Amino acid sequence: QVQLVESGGGLVQAGGSLRLSCSASGFTFSSYFMGWFRQAPGKEREFVARITATGGNTYYADSVKGRFTISRDNAKNTVYLQMNSLKPEDTALYYCNTQRGRDVYWGQGTQVTVSP
Repeated sequence: QVQLVESGGGLVQAGGSLRLSCSASGFTFSSYFMGWFRQAPGKEREFVARITATGGNTYYADSVKGRFTISRDNAKNTVYLQMNSLKPEDTALYYCNTQRGRDVYWGQGTQVTVSP
């Protein structure tokens, strides 16, 4: 079965950096888009970034463009989110995501907290 396991979250001061990882299993990782979403308390889950199967194209929410970088290592079945210049408004639970046909899969999330 598809499994997505995020790690790398934590508490960081504004202006700092974190690198999130998502380890995938149960499907042919190199054949699918991978994405990152986040959900802050009291808010809806929102798109953060997406990367194509080969890693050749990436897409970002306007709020993170220029600060976050999504990448993947298909040999390790892992997708990353490098987050720089973090702001308090980046505080959220970050989820890894993929979709196969109409089935959408999510990890359990990793908490990122940015202090002022």
